[in-house]
Amino acid sequence: MSTSADNNYNYSHSIMQDEIRWAFSQIKGPLDELVTDADIISCVEFNHDGELLATGDKGGRVVIFQRDSCMENGKRSVCYNFYTTFQSHEAEFDYLKSLEIEEKINKIRWLKKKNAANFLLSTNDKTIKLWKIAERDKKIDGFNLRDDNGQIRFVDPNSITSLKVPKVVQTKMMIEPTPRRIFANAHTYLINSISVNSDQETYLSADDLRINLWNIEVNDESFNIVDIKPINMEELTEVITAAEFHPHHCNYFVYSSSKGILRLCDMRAAALCDRHAKIFEEPEDTSFFSEIISSISGIKFSNSGRYLISRDYMSIKVWDINMESKPVETYHVHNYLRSKLCSLFESDYIFDKFECSIDGSDNHIMTGSYNNFFKVFNRKTKKDIMFEASKDCATPNTILKQRKVHSGGKKKKDEINVDSLDFTSKILHTAFHPDQNIIAVAATNNLYLFREADEKDI
Repeated sequence: MSTSADNNYNYSHSIMQDEIRWAFSQIKGPLDELVTDADIISCVEFNHDGELLATGDKGGRVVIFQRDSCMENGKRSVCYNFYTTFQSHEAEFDYLKSLEIEEKINKIRWLKKKNAANFLLSTNDKTIKLWKIAERDKKIDGFNLRDDNGQIRFVDPNSITSLKVPKVVQTKMMIEPTPRRIFANAHTYLINSISVNSDQETYLSADDLRINLWNIEVNDESFNIVDIKPINMEELTEVITAAEFHPHHCNYFVYSSSKGILRLCDMRAAALCDRHAKIFEEPEDTSFFSEIISSISGIKFSNSGRYLISRDYMSIKVWDINMESKPVETYHVHNYLRSKLCSLFESDYIFDKFECSIDGSDNHIMTGSYNNFFKVFNRKTKKDIMFEASKDCATPNTILKQRKVHSGGKKKKDEINVDSLDFTSKILHTAFHPDQNIIAVAATNNLYLFREADEKDI
């Protein structure tokens, strides 16, 4: 017969097991203090099996890392090595609107692997591109009129006495990123989101006022499925901030707005989804900054498809798609900044767009903050732990220490004063490995990789 003491022990023991200890694994990028704007990471994304990790930056480049295949102490290595890089987008100028279009990569989305090659979508403010990432370790050799580099040799035909039959020969492994399709001229406003449908045949792209549906095989035609642009632009009260397809049902998608509202739409209901199937909205706060801080900057479906995770300036909210009245979970990210909203508004930091990510088990949510802090929320225990992505912890096998911010009362030894936070150092982009406890955190021009700690870690 179990006693209450046994039950308490089992409960506390299960909580301890649910809490993940994170250890430093790798840091990618330059280690010097000099940061160029083009090198700042603007998006991070694992592919569906976690073998590849892609980052995009403000310089329009995509860098891809591949997980090491070697074994360490009987376990698969968690290290990621450089795989390939390519220039995805270039800066352009729209002469019709006298508008400069940045090369910055806003989003990267992987398609599920169907053959030996990998495919991904990348977008800047105006143009979406489909890239094929293929490996090649063979080449054709033995041409009659071409040299080893494939260049045509000009020779006198009369001097050719024999013909060779070209043959396939083994060569050094080469990674070839190739643009397969370019999806352009469909958005009047700046693209903020792309999302691949569960059918892997269509995807959506969203800008401030419209959402378009594309077929991946067709680059000269898209269908407008949401249009919130009023006839009179003076009547505009909100803009679209993000959009995401349901992970299992190809007819459902959700989009968020600057008013903190989530709208779930069903494409079976109408061709133009101006009338949502469900709306998720909390009662409006009446404070001066309420509309600004309630603007949603990132949304994710849980892997099960049951929950919606949204990130606004101050918090993470988890919504059950079967309950529209209020979120089932709310997690505060940096409540210690509430007293500083006025200065954050004056310095424009209040408009920073933080994203969120969820792990493969749907038990942990991660998002970033200032001072290169990031938080991991445990949905089972309802606890959160804050860590710092810092070069000080960039020693292999070092377990991350919890960080705390002091905002009032007596300051403890391990607490950081809220006035000493560095608002120029911020973590906007994070990613969970799809099925293992590995996380990627983008801090300015560096990519940090952390893994679940084991017994040998310090």
